[in-house]
Amino acid sequence: MSYPASSPQGVFDVAVIGAGAVGSATASALVRAGFRVVLLEASSDVGSGTSKANTAIWHTGFDAKPGTVEARLVARGYQLLAEHADEFNWPLERVGAVLVAWNADQLSRLDAIRASALAVGYSRIQTLTLDQVYAHEPHLGPGALGGLLVPDEGLLDPWTITLALATDAVRNGATLQTRAPVDAAVRRADTWSLSWPTGTTQARWVVNAAGLRSDTINRLLGFDGFSITPRRGQLIVFDKFARDLVQHIVLPVPTATTKGVLVSPTVYGNVLLGPTAEDLTDRTATQTTLDGLTGLLDHGARIMPALLETEVTATYAGLRAATEHSDYCYQVHADAHYVCAGGIRSTGISSCLAIAEDVVRQLAELGEVPAPLRDPVTTAMPNLAEARLRPYQDSAAIMRDPAYGALICLCERVSQGEVRDALSAAVPAVDLDGLRRRTRALTGRCQGFHCGASLQAMLSAAGHDVDE
Repeated sequence: MSYPASSPQGVFDVAVIGAGAVGSATASALVRAGFRVVLLEASSDVGSGTSKANTAIWHTGFDAKPGTVEARLVARGYQLLAEHADEFNWPLERVGAVLVAWNADQLSRLDAIRASALAVGYSRIQTLTLDQVYAHEPHLGPGALGGLLVPDEGLLDPWTITLALATDAVRNGATLQTRAPVDAAVRRADTWSLSWPTGTTQARWVVNAAGLRSDTINRLLGFDGFSITPRRGQLIVFDKFARDLVQHIVLPVPTATTKGVLVSPTVYGNVLLGPTAEDLTDRTATQTTLDGLTGLLDHGARIMPALLETEVTATYAGLRAATEHSDYCYQVHADAHYVCAGGIRSTGISSCLAIAEDVVRQLAELGEVPAPLRDPVTTAMPNLAEARLRPYQDSAAIMRDPAYGALICLCERVSQGEVRDALSAAVPAVDLDGLRRRTRALTGRCQGFHCGASLQAMLSAAGHDVDE
């Protein structure tokens, strides 16, 4: 597909490459700190890569490796997400997690996991007896031997968080350039020139938050040190009738390479089973496979047999930016005016605000201290969480605007007003996938059979090509 040429004008203070959770958070923080920012995204929409397809866990960082950058940033990010939840209206649900040991080896490792949690500063972890495990999760399958309780683990909405931060950056002055897959970089004097097939821009600093392409961008800017191996995680989404089966996030004892297969509720009212952990070479391989889904069902039959008696609503797969290192590849190269936030794995949605905060702090320590915005605009996001008031339930909103009472997606109770708003927002949806992440339309039992044509018509009326 060809895209129209576009080159953001002038020399920016900072170019942020990648508009996922980390890049959008960083752009938002930089703009609020007073920097002139351009946010470059390779695809046609923000949050359309790794950030859109994960387990949607609000991580405390209890299981991060002590002493790592990840441990520090996830713990801080957990706090920051809570501090900003009300102003941005992103849902967080502190449901807690139960980590279950299913054999003697796993049981013997619980003390070490608890000790590691204490070492990273998480002190509320508790040892559970066999009876306590089943008291917390009555629908677990037979054979559990013991476990740990992590009462502060929670659920979040990755779609809304990423969109909120990108919107915040744009509304407060950042320039968002989508369809800009940076493929060339030249530094002259104190300025970077970044190019893509249809445009170019200039900036004094570059922040690499390119996710699965972060190693490519790192080398493009003249650095090395890590390589991305895409790690595919396939997941199964069970119907909302399964929600009462699961009280907490049910975690396995992790291995050296993966946190394993979990069972988790979601803020949207469904239940997830997954993910797999498959190291690939193809950075676009987000399809599910028969072997992957069959393996997940085998795990589910042991973890929670009753779950498999409920209907499957959907399946999906996401790619994590795994590297050869056991930590984030986060580094500031002061002489080159370059910040690398690469190799940010599945915890990135939880740590994104802390990464952004740290970038601003490090630039300030290097003398980059512009005047912060005096009156930044904060945009509250539409609510997508099942446990909170949705527009179709809000009689006052419907009285003001009947479009919020006219349902277009019956499965997920999405109104025409919500779709209209998503198409006309500061960072609008430009395709069906964008509408899905902004409204929950197309994610229900019929997977768009009922509403797909109507949504396509609204996209076309708004001037968007539904095949983008």
